[in-house]
Amino acid sequence: MVNVIFSGESETDIKLLIELAKKIGIKTKILTPTELEDIGLGLAMDRAKTGVFVETSAFLKKLQK
Repeated sequence: MVNVIFSGESETDIKLLIELAKKIGIKTKILTPTELEDIGLGLAMDRAKTGVFVETSAFLKKLQK
């Protein structure tokens, strides 16, 4: 499966892309702001992953600084 996210200023252009996708048999879904935020958070977590265990209390202390 291949996935793509389109983002644009013109709602008309996005609707045109959705219509075209449906005509050629590609499923579409408009993401809610929450879903989009979840995807962004997941990507940020993947990029920040180091494989090193960090003690929770030490992490929270750094956040408070």
